[in-house]
Amino acid sequence: MADAHDDQPEGGGTTRLPMFPLGSVLFPGLTVPLRVFEDRYRALVHHLLREPDPARRLFGSVAIREGYEVGDRGSQSLHRVGCRLQLTQVEAHEDGTFDVVAVCRDRLRLDRLDTSDTFPVGEVQVLPEPERAPAVDPAVVERTGALFAAHQAVVSELGGNVVAGVLPNDVVFRSWAMSAVAPLPLSDRQRLLETDDPEERYLLLAELFAAELRAINVIPSLPALQLNRTGFSPN
Repeated sequence: MADAHDDQPEGGGTTRLPMFPLGSVLFPGLTVPLRVFEDRYRALVHHLLREPDPARRLFGSVAIREGYEVGDRGSQSLHRVGCRLQLTQVEAHEDGTFDVVAVCRDRLRLDRLDTSDTFPVGEVQVLPEPERAPAVDPAVVERTGALFAAHQAVVSELGGNVVAGVLPNDVVFRSWAMSAVAPLPLSDRQRLLETDDPEERYLLLAELFAAELRAINVIPSLPALQLNRTGFSPN
């Protein structure tokens, strides 16, 4: 097959990258466990493992807008902004399946998807983060953090899962971390991923947390956070 792993630019250029569409929106900095059992994605893992340099075991993922993660219908309708991931751990099983772990390095934009070969290959552009931490109004960061904490407290009271540990100090990755762990609908998570400016992302997060809290207060027996939670699916 044609080279599915060109030199990876850090932004501005187009490259070819193996693609693993998912029914979830991923965010930079997120660690992603995946159960790989479908033939095309097993072939993708084998392809990555043939790369001797672990830092170059890269693939992309975008969220499925509609359809299925498995079978020929799995890439019927895809979002265009997703993440570039690095394969970091692989556990092979006797039946040919894999349990893998990957780390989301940065964002990408999918220009074209080729599904004619053994695994999907995308023509993508990497969307780099700013080299310097952008200026974000501390009052915006503080208000969003307070709403996030209030949201997490309500989730915990209702028996839902909450984030463990401390959020990153870096202002950009803190916004990605809150986006990743908040149980929001897929469409809202995609909006967050596509928001380039960190301050705009904080403002959107605050808006979404406030809306979720209002919804939970109105209908506490049917919390939106549980109905809309999107987890990771095998493939």
